[in-house]
Amino acid sequence: MVQIDASKKCILVQGNFDVLHPGHIRLLSFARACGDQLVVAVNTDSAMEVKSRVNEQHRLEMVTSLECVDHAFLTSDSAQAIVEKLKPYAVVKGKEFECRDNPEQLTLDKYGGKLIFGSGEFESNAEQYIKKRSRITSNLDFSEMQEYAKRHNVEPENLESVLNQVKDLSVLVIGEVIVDEYIQGTAVGMSQEDPTIVMTPNKTEKFLGGAAITAGHIKSLGAQKVSLFSVIGNDSAGEYTKQKIVKYSVEDELFIDATRPTPLKTRYRASNKTLLRVNQVRQHKIAKELQNDILGKITKIIHKVDLLVFSDFNYGVLPQPLVEAIAQLCQKHGIKVVADSQTSSQVGDISRYHNMDLITPTERETRVALNNPDDGLVILADKLTHRAKPKNLVITLGDEGIFIHVPNHLNNSWENDKLPALNRNAVDPAGAGDCFLAASSLALCVNASPWEAFYLGSLAAACQVGSLGNTPLSINMLEQAISESFK
Repeated sequence: MVQIDASKKCILVQGNFDVLHPGHIRLLSFARACGDQLVVAVNTDSAMEVKSRVNEQHRLEMVTSLECVDHAFLTSDSAQAIVEKLKPYAVVKGKEFECRDNPEQLTLDKYGGKLIFGSGEFESNAEQYIKKRSRITSNLDFSEMQEYAKRHNVEPENLESVLNQVKDLSVLVIGEVIVDEYIQGTAVGMSQEDPTIVMTPNKTEKFLGGAAITAGHIKSLGAQKVSLFSVIGNDSAGEYTKQKIVKYSVEDELFIDATRPTPLKTRYRASNKTLLRVNQVRQHKIAKELQNDILGKITKIIHKVDLLVFSDFNYGVLPQPLVEAIAQLCQKHGIKVVADSQTSSQVGDISRYHNMDLITPTERETRVALNNPDDGLVILADKLTHRAKPKNLVITLGDEGIFIHVPNHLNNSWENDKLPALNRNAVDPAGAGDCFLAASSLALCVNASPWEAFYLGSLAAACQVGSLGNTPLSINMLEQAISESFK
């Protein structure tokens, strides 16, 4: 056990740190801010109730590598015993422990020590707390992927087999189509009349987004047949959608609703930075007659579908009665179903998608669905799992990567892991989530393990963000990334 400097406020944190994820890093950085030195007690393999995938020495090394940790050591002692020996100024635990029995409280009370509960605050970037390590020269850093592959027996030949099986799939994607417009220009400077950035446009590009690009990714990644169901307006953006989707070799069922414009999002960019985004959208729900038309057409072809994807941007195309009716159809026919429900400038609720094979909310979308700003990632994932009952849950964390939660509903347990954001020089983050969902869903549909599916999804997302605009990811690029990730 370490010797601490009695003249400094010592903060103690104890845990397994089985797979070090951003939730751990946030808690530890919060703990470090509560005092002058942070000491972390890492439980030994023998002290853990559940067998660890990562041996104790490696877990200790990962914790020690964090910038915010001053000292770390392995221990088989109880929390009370460690507090008795070190007598820290405070013990820090996750917010979820606030309403539980905390046996170290009695020992702390004996000498006036504090018990502090950290929240699930998520606005800071956990990457800043990791000590700088040398990285490979390419844009993709596979160092943590290789450790993940070892933990879960992910092998390149298995991934190759998965991609081959995908070629037999028929997939239906339903949700909002979005047209993404990029106006590139040169930032001239600040207006002298008012505090406004002035730019001179010199190039305009358009891309399909939303459910359309999800369908495009799925087709490009090898699915035999992809159908897109959506609602568009009677406008130029709708015409662009009809023309562009044909080039993706996607079969479309585009229903016209004259009361709704086709969602158009215009980004004004200069020097690879977005200065302003203007959204032209309506968010009212589509009429019941239109819902019935969509359901009727899906009912006629559902027996030919292997995978159904809800790509929900919460602009009204997927009212709850329609979602439930489609989900029941899929359950009746034994079809795998996945869902993504975005909450950005609009408000959504991923928890309304029940019993999905996979849901992929962002952390903010998870907290909004649960109205929970406090809990850490593990508890958040568990609570969302109890509410929505997905077979697999992935919380996306932007430039912190992904947090994976694979629940076992039979015995109320789970297994967690994480993967980093592989592309440290992302040109355009738009489409990362769509690409992750597409690749992961296809893999799950051919009975790949969740760990294999999310490995593929992470690689696909990393490849996608390397260029401007959301365009279908080439299967060749994904295969090349797979090969390089195992070198």
